[in-house]
Amino acid sequence: MLTNAVWPVPEPDIPAGTSAVLAEVTRAAVTAFGAARQSYRREQLGEQVRIGADGTPTTLLDILVDTAVAEVIDRHRVNLISEEIGVIDHGSALTLVVDPVDGTANAVAGVPLASFAGAVAVDGVLTEALTCWLDTGRCWHAAAGQPSRYRTSGRRELDGAAVSLLRPHGQDDDSWWRVARRAARVRILSSSCLEAALVAEGATDAFADAGSDTHRIMDLAAAMLTVPAAGGAVLDAHGRPLEISTDLSRRWSGVVAATPELAEQIADTITGEATP
Repeated sequence: MLTNAVWPVPEPDIPAGTSAVLAEVTRAAVTAFGAARQSYRREQLGEQVRIGADGTPTTLLDILVDTAVAEVIDRHRVNLISEEIGVIDHGSALTLVVDPVDGTANAVAGVPLASFAGAVAVDGVLTEALTCWLDTGRCWHAAAGQPSRYRTSGRRELDGAAVSLLRPHGQDDDSWWRVARRAARVRILSSSCLEAALVAEGATDAFADAGSDTHRIMDLAAAMLTVPAAGGAVLDAHGRPLEISTDLSRRWSGVVAATPELAEQIADTITGEATP
């Protein structure tokens, strides 16, 4: 029988300058994540308790953390777009786009690769983002118009790059292998938000969904601010605009890369338009 994952969850190391509401939401998510880990067995945390607002199964862990986020949202009377609860509209100009636990399967299994990600949008324009690695407390923060403390690797070529990918889903097997064959190193970490943060700080060159259209806006919103500020680029492999939207049925094949040139090259490789 699976047991509790009882190791402690550290406090998030939230950078100075983080807005009050984003900092409070992050702390609430981390606290709820730690409490869930202490209170429930792994098989309980992984139980599918409902279908989330995005149309995918929601586990007990997901809903416990997202409920804590929603309580902060209600106190501040701002809006929420979240993977599990969906849309909370308080009529505010300010909206938080949140993935409460990105990498739920990892977290439930005890693999220490899961993250919280939140982005602030004012009238639909991203102004701030924070990603927190739940098992370490490490945080990445970015604010529009402010210098970034991170810098991507600057890599422009896919050949020889270190690339993280979503696992192949069947319909994207050919495109997945086209990317993998050109890369020098391929990782599957199963936490899109964490992998995007690692691109921002230059730990890896790129991260991509190789055409499965798995990504929702919650998976990409924080990266859409953090990565370009660090010199990189975020786009959809099929050229669709990335937009903050309350339509949670929308999907993308996100490409997060160290430079615009590398992002375009990966996208062309996914779609089969790149020259071999």
